[in-house]
Amino acid sequence: MLDNADLGKLLIRLTLGGLLLFHGVAKILNGVGFIESLLVSHNLPAVLAWGVYIGEVLAPLMVILGYQTRIGALLIALNMIVAIVLAHTHELLALNSHGGLALELQLFFLLNAIALVFLGPGKYKLKN
Repeated sequence: MLDNADLGKLLIRLTLGGLLLFHGVAKILNGVGFIESLLVSHNLPAVLAWGVYIGEVLAPLMVILGYQTRIGALLIALNMIVAIVLAHTHELLALNSHGGLALELQLFFLLNAIALVFLGPGKYKLKN
């Protein structure tokens, strides 16, 4: 018998991980030069930019597969906090041209990751 709560958790995992993974693949294809320069402009070491591969590739795969989901979701949440602080603080209360919150995508990733930290993966996952 299908469990609606577990299907809901699976849907959240697939959506969060799947959508964020596109950003990670873009970083794989195009590099992290923009992030390196952003870090340097905040007096942080450029090498920290490589952490984006953990937050946008490894962690989303963990979430999608349901392997150590809470850890993967926490990594995503931390990645999004860093992204918001470094690149989006000027948009905290801004609206986009369609009237939506300028940070809606970043907040979607952050808040859904936090929800998965609390909810866990559900029963549809890799055994770990």
